[in-house]
Amino acid sequence: MPSACLACTAVQRDVVCAACAARLLQPVPRCPRCATPHSHGPCGQCADDDPIDTTLTLGDYTAPFDRLILQLKFGGQLPAAAWLAERLAHAMRDDALPDLLVPIPLSASRLAERGFNQAWEIGRPLARRLGVPASPSMLWRLRDTASQRTLDLPARLANLRQAFSVSPAARLDGLHIALVDDVMTTGATLREAARALKAHGAARVTAVAALRTP
Repeated sequence: MPSACLACTAVQRDVVCAACAARLLQPVPRCPRCATPHSHGPCGQCADDDPIDTTLTLGDYTAPFDRLILQLKFGGQLPAAAWLAERLAHAMRDDALPDLLVPIPLSASRLAERGFNQAWEIGRPLARRLGVPASPSMLWRLRDTASQRTLDLPARLANLRQAFSVSPAARLDGLHIALVDDVMTTGATLREAARALKAHGAARVTAVAALRTP
């Protein structure tokens, strides 16, 4: 059946048309730790003790590709999550696979309001394609933080401080964890979650963000 491309709205047969997919997935040099674009090697802004060891992303969170995330989160367009997962799986097969995949959790109230966690909707098919286990309940959001969209970096960091916890039953010692989210902006959310995972014994954390704000 015909389908409107979720990025440019062109009517064709795929979730994202071939032209948009080619534009989004065009290789761009990035900082290996934070995925800042147009950085040939480390960007110089990442600290040596950053809890994130490396970041993988498909492309930049810019128009028209921001529509993929906006329609997923606020329009319930779940096919966007499956499409992003398929492309992320292809990109991750070139690297050492993680031992476990964990999505960034939503607060209980946000989850009830939205009806689904977009990070888990991406992470679940991604784990299946990679053949690795995944857990949507290993990482907990302890409180309902304010939306990050209107905050500057210091406010984002303060907003997220000690916002995450790991299930006491989890056994992460020495594991490589892939931490999945839909968008990485400043990286504050992913870093705070990675810090909680490493405090619980994780040896390595790879941030897997579908799109990255340039």
